[in-house]
Amino acid sequence: MTYCPTIRTQADLEHTWRHLMEPLGFGGHSLWFMLIDTDDHPLPGLTQIEDVEEVPEPDELEALGEMLASLLEAVVPDGRIAFLLTRPGREGATARDRAWAGALYAAIPAAGVPIDVVHLATDVTMQPIPMDDTLARASA
Repeated sequence: MTYCPTIRTQADLEHTWRHLMEPLGFGGHSLWFMLIDTDDHPLPGLTQIEDVEEVPEPDELEALGEMLASLLEAVVPDGRIAFLLTRPGREGATARDRAWAGALYAAIPAAGVPIDVVHLATDVTMQPIPMDDTLARASA
């Protein structure tokens, strides 16, 4: 049977990422994304961008946002994107992880692309990185 969850809440999204990524354990830093349709179902297939240890420059994020806007328009107009950062290690969200999430929250919606809560998966944990957390930490 095909896995086709309904993703309406952050908890639904976290459960979906867990289902898709477990067992946890990563050899490098990656950014994953999935498209979610207007009925709150993910489209088949994930996209992985490898070797993303450093937060991209603003122009690179702008280009990513524009590409995702075009992709959504072509594949699932009025859909949205969910992002997952993955990396090796045992610790929870670091300053770099929060910077990555904050950059996504700033750049991707600016391109007209709605996004869900960014999540992080390490070798031992899966957790959301809410926008509030990135803003609070940046101003602290």
